[in-house]
Amino acid sequence: MKKLFLPLLALGFGLAATAQTTPSVTPQAPAIPASSGQAAEKPAEPTSTTTPDNTRYQNSPTLLTRCQARLAAFNDKPCDIIFIGDSITEGWLGAGKAIWEKNYAPHNALDFGIGGDKTQNVLWRLENMEVQTLKPKVAVILIGTNNHMNTSHEIADGVHAVIANTQETFPGVKIILVSIMPCERAHDIMMQADSIIKNNADDSNVFYLNLVPLMTPSTTTNPDGSVDTNWKGLGKDRLHPTAEGYQIWADAMDPLLTKLLGGK
Repeated sequence: MKKLFLPLLALGFGLAATAQTTPSVTPQAPAIPASSGQAAEKPAEPTSTTTPDNTRYQNSPTLLTRCQARLAAFNDKPCDIIFIGDSITEGWLGAGKAIWEKNYAPHNALDFGIGGDKTQNVLWRLENMEVQTLKPKVAVILIGTNNHMNTSHEIADGVHAVIANTQETFPGVKIILVSIMPCERAHDIMMQADSIIKNNADDSNVFYLNLVPLMTPSTTTNPDGSVDTNWKGLGKDRLHPTAEGYQIWADAMDPLLTKLLGGK
């Protein structure tokens, strides 16, 4: 009996080992073809700085939401000032809100800024959003920093196109063209662009406001010996203004703005 029992016992252990090492198979869900629900690949944004483009709004429609709401709130109310630009302009309602409420809200100002916008996006918005009924006396334009993948001359061409489009959209408007602010990611390109865009000013219809000399640089040496540069009035991202930055902007602009609005 022992001789018969031992082979049977070995066979039992072998079957048990096989059961433990054989992987379980989980049924797989059938693959869903791209034509039956998968999101289509988003189109790439064109690089031209002077051609109106809304690709980023098609890719992310909610980008327009806040700006559309601000515009709709005006209805038939007067708009004395329109601020045109990107997140730095939109930031008047963020870090710069207290200054905005004190200085610009009483003048029926519209914040027409959308974060991430390039010159081509602003051109599209001026042509396609319902701003034509507005009759601002002054347009404050600050745009171009998000075109950092373009050359300085391409950026300047885009800014010039925004100025021309603004004048066409709002006949007789006076324009305050604000210098592109310092930034870490493309500082040299932006400063080169500033040296070109300032030539748009004629001190009659277009006035150039250079904030760069007021936003002085400072450096910090890190423990590893590397050096960080930031500018007065900019946040830790070295791009967007803090409340101090918006105060610098307001203090520099307000005498000119008061003059253009018919004040003393």
